[in-house]
Amino acid sequence: MPPDLRKFSCDSVVERVLRQLETHLDPITKVRKRRSVGFRTDRNTWVRIEIRDLARFDGQGWGIEQAAVLDGVTMPAWHQGLSWIDHDLGVMWRVDETGLVTDSSVKAGGILTIEPELSESWWATLNSSLDALAKHPTPRVATSAGSRITQERISATIHQVFPDVDTTITEWATAHADFAWPNLTAPTCCILDWEDWGVAPRGYDAATLRGESLAVPALAERVYQERRADLDSRSGQLSQLYYCAKVIAAGERSGPLLAPAAELANQLVTTLRA
Repeated sequence: MPPDLRKFSCDSVVERVLRQLETHLDPITKVRKRRSVGFRTDRNTWVRIEIRDLARFDGQGWGIEQAAVLDGVTMPAWHQGLSWIDHDLGVMWRVDETGLVTDSSVKAGGILTIEPELSESWWATLNSSLDALAKHPTPRVATSAGSRITQERISATIHQVFPDVDTTITEWATAHADFAWPNLTAPTCCILDWEDWGVAPRGYDAATLRGESLAVPALAERVYQERRADLDSRSGQLSQLYYCAKVIAAGERSGPLLAPAAELANQLVTTLRA
């Protein structure tokens, strides 16, 4: 298991990045997460340093770099990257330099409980990006928490809570696969963090965003209305049930998402069984 970068010093890695990218990083702008550290550079770009377990090499290539081929999707421009294996730690370090996004995440962390102010143009950009992304052919398989999103994974997760639902996915489309409020900015809509993108069930991104919004009913309803075509498809309904099943399985740890997720799941199960 790679070390937690919120607690682990990676000063030597940062020094290597400074030398190889020939730039300076602003320490005031540092953003530390469990598996990544990010900085603003002196050339108004963003550098993200990620640590990854060698066991996660799956032949799909690096998501951020490969996402540069996507047309019609609002995201930071990718400029360059470098990577190397750290044999002492048994991990890979990956560095990507992208365009700088100055807008903040809609919700940086935790559960969203207050409705954000999102303009009509924001929703239009969200919709056009998801539509363009879904049409892009790719051999990549979407991942979540380091594992591929497969039929078997969807079925196992749902059947843990709802054992008698037919979970066969009939439609698949390209997805971001981590489409949550921390990865969406405002007031300008920009989609961040492209490590996991690839093919997933149709409606997977919309299902995730609706699920992440369940503690704010009006927002969850807005997501549903905007992405209704995907969410009302059978694969979209199963994607929502997959999200709800994870929330229900987590129990009280899901906080304010638990009750609305259980209610939505019951509605979905009734529809799927009809």
